[in-house]
Amino acid sequence: MSGIFCSLRQLSVTYGRDRDGAAALDGVDLDIVAGERLAIIGESGSGKSTLARALAGLLPEGAKVDGEMLWPGLGHPPRAGRDFGFVFQDPGSSLNPVLTVGEQVAEGARRHLGLSWKQAYVRAWELLCRVRIPQPGKAMRAFPHQLSGGQRQRVSIAAAIAAKPALLIADEATSALDVVVQAEIVRLLDGLVREDGMTLLFITHDIALASGFVDRIAVFRNAKLVEAGPVRSVLSAPKSDYTAALIASHRDLATPPLIAEVLP
Repeated sequence: MSGIFCSLRQLSVTYGRDRDGAAALDGVDLDIVAGERLAIIGESGSGKSTLARALAGLLPEGAKVDGEMLWPGLGHPPRAGRDFGFVFQDPGSSLNPVLTVGEQVAEGARRHLGLSWKQAYVRAWELLCRVRIPQPGKAMRAFPHQLSGGQRQRVSIAAAIAAKPALLIADEATSALDVVVQAEIVRLLDGLVREDGMTLLFITHDIALASGFVDRIAVFRNAKLVEAGPVRSVLSAPKSDYTAALIASHRDLATPPLIAEVLP
């Protein structure tokens, strides 16, 4: 890890219907370090997904944004698809049902890297191999509904990194999957960001899942940043009662997960 990739200063987001009420994100100060794996932890409604969409420029029309988002790691605001990739919670809704897997993964590489379709399809095949899709040649010709939920999420990850982004945002990317597949996807994300030197923003409500592989944790509650720090520091000496309660809700974060016994 090196310098600051993104710096947030007093970042606040209010949706149109709530402009006179509570903010969806309230005065957040947070630095994202280049090359780090940062987990954003919080319950539903805590502001973690709003943060992800604000970073990606995917807030709905009418949302009011105050404060600053500075990008010293890029030198300019991020370009969707090129500078960042986004993996959503439900791969079934993020993939186009009428396009083949190959078309969807190749499109990002063709558009953002200036490749021909032939070159983009070669890259798509290579990416499907990297995300460990079985029989990638056959999967290239398949439609999303012909794949399992775990395979569709792998395809979504392949599409998200097709243009070699600097930042990968995974917003509850494992919550719709069973625990064994969750572990596989987390291991896959960890490997990909390490190999490509990407910065990872891993958004989840599961502090135990995140703590196994990220570098830092940022905890959100009621639209505010509660605390942030290295994993070991936050787990061993949480500064807030809320973080301590999250940790206590898991029997023992130091105990290896039960699914480790069935993984190769």
